[in-house]
Amino acid sequence: MIFNSHVFKILCICFCFLGCASTQKDTSKTTKSHKTVDYFADNGFGNAVAVVQHPAGVYHKGITYVCYQGELEDPYVASYNHTTKEWKGPFKAGVSQMGKDPNRKKKIDNHGKPAILIDDAGYIHIAFGGHGGTPEDGENPLGNHHYGKNLHAVSKKPLDISEWETLDNISLFGTYSQFVKMNNGDMYLFYRHGAHRSNWVYQKSTDNGKTFEEPVSFLKHKRRTDIEAEDSWYPWVSKGNGDDIIVAFDYHICRDNKNSQDARGHIPERHNLYYMVFNTKTRKWKNVKNEPLEMPLTKEIADKKTLVREIVNDWTFQGVTDVDSNGNPQVIVLVGPDIGAKRSGPKRIQHYRWDGQEWLKSKNTDLPRGNGDLEVTSSKEVSIYLENETNDDVGEVSRWDSYNSGKSFKKEAVFLQRKNASFVISSLIDNPHPDARIIVGEKEEGTNYRKMYLLGDNGPIKRFEKETQILNKNKILKIN
Repeated sequence: MIFNSHVFKILCICFCFLGCASTQKDTSKTTKSHKTVDYFADNGFGNAVAVVQHPAGVYHKGITYVCYQGELEDPYVASYNHTTKEWKGPFKAGVSQMGKDPNRKKKIDNHGKPAILIDDAGYIHIAFGGHGGTPEDGENPLGNHHYGKNLHAVSKKPLDISEWETLDNISLFGTYSQFVKMNNGDMYLFYRHGAHRSNWVYQKSTDNGKTFEEPVSFLKHKRRTDIEAEDSWYPWVSKGNGDDIIVAFDYHICRDNKNSQDARGHIPERHNLYYMVFNTKTRKWKNVKNEPLEMPLTKEIADKKTLVREIVNDWTFQGVTDVDSNGNPQVIVLVGPDIGAKRSGPKRIQHYRWDGQEWLKSKNTDLPRGNGDLEVTSSKEVSIYLENETNDDVGEVSRWDSYNSGKSFKKEAVFLQRKNASFVISSLIDNPHPDARIIVGEKEEGTNYRKMYLLGDNGPIKRFEKETQILNKNKILKIN
């Protein structure tokens, strides 16, 4: 009996140690599986988001919905519930024609990044995948062809990002898709109707995207007679006050590829800065002085009626605009020197505002070099959400505020910092929640992929690391 009692005690002690060891191991597993990271997905592809294809996100009934270009240039959608702190997705919303051809010289096209909109019935819409279509798609009556079809995908259920269907109800020749929804629920899809030598158009839907009216041109491409080139445009479109849609745009000299007058041929050369307004109720266009504009707008009329600033020696890129409560616009644009190469020198933001009589240029030499979006709170208060690289090689996403109508800016908030990081940035999320204002992609060194972040006033919204691992790591494509 004494021997058996001793053995029993030893066995109890052993089981106790085994139990403790087992418990410690399980705790370790749990801790590891609940590790959080700053990004919400790892499969951003190429330039996964941009200011021009927009909005890339929308806040609706307590949830922020975001879209971006994912693996093989297909559109992906994720959502974040600000009450429950729950992430969903990302789910693939459609299949792009681009990004699939291994023999194509330019492996990533980047022109078909998605834009997102939620209609009044709660269905989520994505426009994506186009760079002008191909001759096999038929004749383009408003421009020329290039690659990929512009597509329109809709969620199968309201506010559900898990299942999608692609509808055949917009022109497939589109690229640079931009969605605008008005207060009455009307949906507008703006895009370029083809490759560089094409009109810019909009299509309108009054039935929550089930059907769209035929494309209506508002910027006209046209052959020049003085040089071997065509007029081309790059607008940025957004909702203004009331029934207005506001447009900032710059001019692209689309030179012939074999141009004896310019050895550089066709290069991404843009100039000038313009602004105009579309009243969706009257369907009339006007300039900042309320003078009517004849549509589609030509270069000659644009120079005469809509010019914010003539910029001929330097190059421009990506105008963005917003208006105050009185409808007075402010506009930013990137500007860099012509250095005689196929691209300009480094570009910096220039800021302009309409004071009711004339366009005033701000000095704002305190802004760093970078790209971003503009938010006008009042005639005096304006913010720029900016991605840039600091002098010590730190990639940064921050907000710069001005309280004197853009005469000077001060960095007020930093949302994200990474050493030696390269970021791409979206435009501001539509109707943003303070915790989710902008989407950013950070390049993964040695790959074509980016980690995707959702940033707001408190920095990045975190997620469990395991949930962010969308890619099959064994199939990561190396840069060619």
